[in-house]
Amino acid sequence: MNVLNITDQLALVDEMPLDPQSLALHAQDAAAAFIAAGTAANTVRSYRSALAYWSVWLQLRYGQALGDAPLPAAVAVQFVLDHLARPLADGGWNYLLPPGIDAALVAARVKSKPGPLAFNTVTHRLAVLGKWHRLKEWDSPTEAPALKSLLREARKAQARQGVNVRKKTALVLEPLQALLATCDDGVRGLRDRALLLLTWSGGGRRRSEVVGLQVGDVRQLDADTWLYALGATKTDTGGVRREKPLRGPAAVALVAWLTAAPASSGPLFRRLYKGNRVGTTALSADQVARIVQRRAKMAGLEGDWAAHSLRSGFVTEAGRQGVPLGEVMAMTEHRSVGTVMGYFQAGTLLNSKATTLLNVPVDNATEQSNPVELSTHNQPSSKANKA
Repeated sequence: MNVLNITDQLALVDEMPLDPQSLALHAQDAAAAFIAAGTAANTVRSYRSALAYWSVWLQLRYGQALGDAPLPAAVAVQFVLDHLARPLADGGWNYLLPPGIDAALVAARVKSKPGPLAFNTVTHRLAVLGKWHRLKEWDSPTEAPALKSLLREARKAQARQGVNVRKKTALVLEPLQALLATCDDGVRGLRDRALLLLTWSGGGRRRSEVVGLQVGDVRQLDADTWLYALGATKTDTGGVRREKPLRGPAAVALVAWLTAAPASSGPLFRRLYKGNRVGTTALSADQVARIVQRRAKMAGLEGDWAAHSLRSGFVTEAGRQGVPLGEVMAMTEHRSVGTVMGYFQAGTLLNSKATTLLNVPVDNATEQSNPVELSTHNQPSSKANKA
C-alpha cells in the first residue's frame, strides 16, 4: 500500500477543516486549561494579581483595555517610571504616577497603599506582562533594550541611595533551636516541631511543598531514618516522585506527630481547632509562615521571619558547616547555582579563616615575626663591610 495514497481510503466526516495557521477556539481553551493546571497555585495567584494591576493601570493611564493589542515598549518604560522612585538632587525621591491615578489604584484594590513599588514588584509585573504577550504570540515590550537599560540603571541608582533588595532573615541553627524550644505546648507543639524540622532538615522545603505532603508520602526506612516523597514542585514540574531523607531530630519529631495525630491518608500537616482537635484539612501556605513568625515571637527573636527563612537558613547553615554545594542543591533542588550561592557563601564566610586574621595569639605572632627581624639585624651593614 502506498502511504501517500492512504488518504483515499479515509471515510468522509461532517466536520469543517481547521485553519492550519491558527488554533480553533476550543483548542485555545484546552491549551489554556493545560497551562493553568500545570502551574502552581501560588504562581497562578501572582499572575492573576499582576494582570489585574496592569488592566486597571492601563485603563486609568491610557484609556486602553489589556488585551486589545500588544503593548509598545514605551508603555512598559512608562510603567517603570510611574512606579519606581528615583533619587533627586536634594536627597528626596520622586515617581511619575499622578496622585489621582495612584488613589484610584488603591480604591480598585489592586494596590495596598499609595506610593512607589519595590523594585522586585515592578520586575515581577513586567515578567508577567512578557509571558502574557508570549502566550498570545505577540512581541513582548519587556524585551526592548531601552527597558532593560532603564531597569539596570534604576537598580544601581537605588542601590547607591541605600535601597537594597529585602531578604527574609535566614533561620540558621541557633535561632532554629530557639524556635524548637517553644514547641512544648501539646499537640500544636508536636505538629509545629515536626513541620519546622521537616522543612529545614529535609532540604529547606518551600511552604507549598510542605503543605502538599500527604501521609502516604512518608515512610520509615530504618530505625533512625524516614523518607518523604516530593512530586511536582516549582523547579521540577515533571511530577516524578523523589525521596528525601529525614534523620535524627527531624525523624523523631515526625514519629511523635504521627503518633499524636494518626491518619492513614490525607494531608500530613493538618489544621488544629479548639481543644487541640486535629482536623482533616491541610495547612495553607500562609499558615506555615504564621507558624514561623509566631514561634520566633515566642522565642523573643528579632528579624524579618517567614517560611522562606527555613529554606535560606538551611542553605546558609550548610555553607557554614562546610557541606559541598552539590549535596546542598541535591536536597534543595535549586536549579540555578546563582540563586543558592548568595545564601551558601554567607554561611561559609561565618567560619572563614579570613574573618579571624586578628585572632592569632600575640606570642605566636611575635615568634613568626622575630626570625625575619633577627636575620635583618645579624647581617653586617654595608659600612662595616667597607671597613
